[in-house]
Amino acid sequence: MDAAVEMAMHFLERHHDWAGPIVAVVAFCESVVLVGLAVPATALMIMFGTLLGLGIIDPLPVIVGAVLGAVAGDAVSYSLGRWLGPAVVYRRPLSRYRAKVAKSRLLFRRYGFAAVFIGRFLGPLRSIVPLVAGMMKMKGRRFQVANAASAALWAPAMLAPGWLASAGVGSIASGTGGFGGLMTAALAGSVALTVLIAWFLGSRRRPSRRYR
Repeated sequence: MDAAVEMAMHFLERHHDWAGPIVAVVAFCESVVLVGLAVPATALMIMFGTLLGLGIIDPLPVIVGAVLGAVAGDAVSYSLGRWLGPAVVYRRPLSRYRAKVAKSRLLFRRYGFAAVFIGRFLGPLRSIVPLVAGMMKMKGRRFQVANAASAALWAPAMLAPGWLASAGVGSIASGTGGFGGLMTAALAGSVALTVLIAWFLGSRRRPSRRYR
């Protein structure tokens, strides 16, 4: 895994224009069910953030690529869920991950729309929640709203650690450059989201039916 990340970094240092398409593919694969469980997306996104902080690659195509790839990946997982239905969890290879599917179904049954948004930030469940949303026939428009909104926050939040490590905390304080301001806003948004999620999960007591 480390070798693959290092190879990608060396490639992007020489071929800057490929940064947007490559991060889009990474975000897409990371969001597609089963594929996402095998892609080292966190390490790769930190690497992209590092290159952004060093000024080696441009921020706009990377952020746009990450958002579009994440939205497309979740949309594919959702479509697979609607097409294949609940029986897909009993088929290989997904049958090997029935415990994760069960957790995702519980999360979705309880929180509905919010589960799709929150699921983007829940590591191993990230690529499974959209599949479950499709299996359980969540309305397409509601799913896409949660999908796009969560991707817009997820992308800069995943890039922020690498950017912080390379650009330095001083860049946040000064907010230099458009990207510095964007990452500052992303970090503030992540903190606010964490507080909101904690409040929301603590306040809900009954299963949600709003996805119907």
